Amino acid sequence: MVLISVIKQHGIRLGLSFSIITFMLLYAVNVLPLGFLQKLENYSYDARLNLMMPRGIDERIVIIDIDEKSLKEQGRWPWGRNKLATLVNNLFTHYQVNTLGFDIIFAEKDESSGLKALEFMQTRLKNDAAFTHELNAIKPSLDHDQLFADSIKNRNVVLGYYFVPNAADNKIGRLPAPVFKTGQFDNKPIEFTKMLGFGGNIATLQKSTPFAGHLNPEPDSDGITRSISVLYQHDNQYYDAFSIAVARAYFKESDLQAIFENLGASDDYSGLEQLQLADKIIPVDEKVAILVPYRGPQGSFQYVSATDVLNKKVALKDLNNKIVLVGTTAPGLMDLRATPVQNVYAGVEIHANVIAGILDNSIKQRPAYTLGVQFLQLLIAGLILALMLPHLNPLKATLLTLLTIALILVINIASWKMANLVLPIAASLFMISLIYIVNMSYGFFVEARAKRQLTKLFGQYVPPELVLEMAKNPETINLEGENREMTVLFSDIRGFTHIAEGLSPQQLSMVMNEFLTPLTQVIHNNLGTVDKYMGDAIMAFWGAPLIDDNHVQNAVNAALDMTAALKLVNKKFAAKKWPIINMGIGINTGNMAVGNMGSSFRMAYTVMGDAVNLGSRLESLTKNYGVEIIVSEDVKLQTGAIVYRELDIVRVKGRDKPVTIFEPLGTNKQVSRAMQEELTIYQKALELYRGKNWGDSEILFLKLQAMHSDSTLYSVYLSRIKQYKRVPPSFNWDGVFNY
Repeated sequence: MVLISVIKQHGIRLGLSFSIITFMLLYAVNVLPLGFLQKLENYSYDARLNLMMPRGIDERIVIIDIDEKSLKEQGRWPWGRNKLATLVNNLFTHYQVNTLGFDIIFAEKDESSGLKALEFMQTRLKNDAAFTHELNAIKPSLDHDQLFADSIKNRNVVLGYYFVPNAADNKIGRLPAPVFKTGQFDNKPIEFTKMLGFGGNIATLQKSTPFAGHLNPEPDSDGITRSISVLYQHDNQYYDAFSIAVARAYFKESDLQAIFENLGASDDYSGLEQLQLADKIIPVDEKVAILVPYRGPQGSFQYVSATDVLNKKVALKDLNNKIVLVGTTAPGLMDLRATPVQNVYAGVEIHANVIAGILDNSIKQRPAYTLGVQFLQLLIAGLILALMLPHLNPLKATLLTLLTIALILVINIASWKMANLVLPIAASLFMISLIYIVNMSYGFFVEARAKRQLTKLFGQYVPPELVLEMAKNPETINLEGENREMTVLFSDIRGFTHIAEGLSPQQLSMVMNEFLTPLTQVIHNNLGTVDKYMGDAIMAFWGAPLIDDNHVQNAVNAALDMTAALKLVNKKFAAKKWPIINMGIGINTGNMAVGNMGSSFRMAYTVMGDAVNLGSRLESLTKNYGVEIIVSEDVKLQTGAIVYRELDIVRVKGRDKPVTIFEPLGTNKQVSRAMQEELTIYQKALELYRGKNWGDSEILFLKLQAMHSDSTLYSVYLSRIKQYKRVPPSFNWDGVFNY
């Protein structure tokens, strides 16, 4: 009777809670995969990792860094292997390191010495005994590969290579001997990653050392490297990762030992649970991968510049008897990764973290039985909350929910710290939060009505997160006209009339939908409000309906993201044989009138004013200069994080006051050194042009045009200079170009 009474009184709330529990249990047993929960699990793992990292510097492992300093002093990469031989000899002879690993692949022969040309000449001068004698005398010193191979022979040196998953005919160089051979894992339920092709080192080098490991990055779906595969399967043989190979070299162990977990009555049917190396245990998951035990942000290991090792400028104590890894932090050499502890992280330091984890037996484990722990956690916590929350007042319900969360957190953190065990936590916290929210919000549907009204009004203009923010404080939204400091963006397809003429109405509709959707999403992602679509054009603004202190920066970020999104759109269009789209974007900031404007028949939330008109004019100028984005000087002054190229000083139609216009190129990190050097030359050319120094400015613009023959901008200035040489401007000319 009591149960019936409870069901009658709280039937809907119990039904909703039990539905949530069932839903989550289906997720726990992998019947109902939910991508967002896996993302939450990844984020929760990252949070725990960052909270409980040991930090500090591990002095056992040193990274020899091919950094910008080394490239400046020793020359651009790749270096001759005679220089790498010197590096190896210095490390082992002078510094007496213990183990050396190269986070580098040597897939091609080194022909920098000119030996190949001399051997060719020998065929032409085979009867010249003196030439042959001299060539044979110097030949050993010119064979850089052999010099390098000799330097690593009989030393604890580990090389790197990579695998390719789906290109069986892509086999470059030579692989090392496998750590497990054919038949080792037959009849075992193990999900090895199978690789078909590889990029190995040249045979001369690989024959000189028994140690080498694969360098394949293993980012998760969000691009973050949290784990690495310990073993890959190739031709039914098994090859270990670079960090494992370095540990094998350090312990002078050529083999790994496989430890199986018995999953059934037969010993033949068992999963791989651990690998053993000397007295160290390496726990692996069902995909034979390990979690990277990050010590801290980049710099948790000592970095030494490679050029200082070549010049013997490093103190002996810094390298003596250490494990040394040779890698790079130079951005141009492309060995930077995104990790849970840092967005830009040197790939070589990932290997260092794994090696340190092996030495310390501190690699976290995530065995299959943790799924069972998650199932019980969800079931017990869910039932407690579902049955008790309906009877509690808001304060007691909140305390019970917080107590349940705290208990789960304590168990999880204790397992992490004391047993190196990573238990799932995101699904439990999500379920608890959801059951609590459902119970607490039940009956508050009046609030939802106001939220729906705002959503209906602004849902097509602004991103969902802004709609939610507006719904929290609807009294802050003013639909009447008002003046605000805002930023406006206009974008337009170039040559749209010509594109439209070649398409049927149905095709044109599809093209516009697939073009406008991703670009609108970009605007929403950057907190912009879409004002309207004008055929092929988009008008958007920032700073209303909610006040945005970063409206200028958000607008410029949106424009840069729109150009990137357009490249992806054009790839899809090319695959469908649709016309390629080029776009111009104009951005201006200033005082604008914003509000619901229109007539008694139709109203629209929009912006008006001189600053808006200028934004439209700037968009129309993009084709004149051959650029995708033009912003006004006011925009440039309020976005210090962006690198700009000054395009011109112009007087646009309808305005007497001239405006300086700029092209945003990206952030300081995104703009290459070559572009920065080009900007320096261009700025000088612009100064000479405005100083009426036609000859010198023409020379610089011709130089720039030679660097970029397709640049409309440089052609524009060369054409003007040619005209001004014939008919010079007035003596009081201020450099302004009138449109």
